[in-house]
Amino acid sequence: MGNTEHILVTGGSGRLGRSVVQGLLAAGHAVTSVDQRLPEAPEPGANYLSVDLMDTEQTLEAFASVRPDAVISLAAIAVPFSAPEAVILKTNATIAHNVASAALEAGCTRIVLASSPTVIGYGAPAGWLPERFPLDEDTPTLPWNAYGLSKLVAEQVAAMFAAARGNEARFASFRPCYVIAPEEWEGAPTQQGHTVTERLQDPDLAAPSLFNYVDARDVTDFLLLLLGKMDKIENGSTFFVGAADALATRPLSELVPRYVRGSEEKAAVLSGTSPAFSIERARTVLGWEPKRSWRTELVNQPEPVHGA
Repeated sequence: MGNTEHILVTGGSGRLGRSVVQGLLAAGHAVTSVDQRLPEAPEPGANYLSVDLMDTEQTLEAFASVRPDAVISLAAIAVPFSAPEAVILKTNATIAHNVASAALEAGCTRIVLASSPTVIGYGAPAGWLPERFPLDEDTPTLPWNAYGLSKLVAEQVAAMFAAARGNEARFASFRPCYVIAPEEWEGAPTQQGHTVTERLQDPDLAAPSLFNYVDARDVTDFLLLLLGKMDKIENGSTFFVGAADALATRPLSELVPRYVRGSEEKAAVLSGTSPAFSIERARTVLGWEPKRSWRTELVNQPEPVHGA
């Protein structure tokens, strides 16, 4: 990337979006946030547009007015089962396609779409057991709900346009783990309504996400690196973006078998603080390394677990 670019962020009013807007501004870029709702506390220096991204014409007009150098699309129904399944699928898939199309029409040549680790399909009621741990970008995708499927569609939208446009435009998608916003380290409720400390103290709360998490500011650092290297990496690439450890006070080699039937042998590699999701691709391809963990950021540390 050049020294200063105009970056359009969809969903800039959301949990992750707020940190991304703030971080892009801090890095010296001009930022326009396109979201259906405006933030309660707008970031000084950012431009905000209220747009229904489900509306193709509105989206095209907004992007044409901005003509961004790069687009980061975070807008979506962000929580599984928080709306009817058909609504989640239609909304998230439509937004991904509308944003990508509008970005291209506006002359944008770098477009990043947010996906989710849920595309892997962990927690499926019919049973789920991966071939191996840690999970990575080569792990088969088997989403079992509309949210996971909608995020897989977003990845496929990126791959589709990369295939259709060749090197005319560069696309990438990323799978951010369970996002922790800065205020949540100080005790604000996380996306599921519990505090980080509660999730650490009760493994049942973090188990549905296989104890994955990431600091929102580390995601911003990843995105800045990604945008700067998109013309040097494979078009349509996908990356896991997570912390370097797990959101747990005990090794996942002990915890995962409690929640994933038949995983004792496969999970044995998850010793110490190892997470269930590998970030090696982001490390090796982009040179990204998360700087934050619950051990460095959490204000109220959980009580030590005997024998941990």
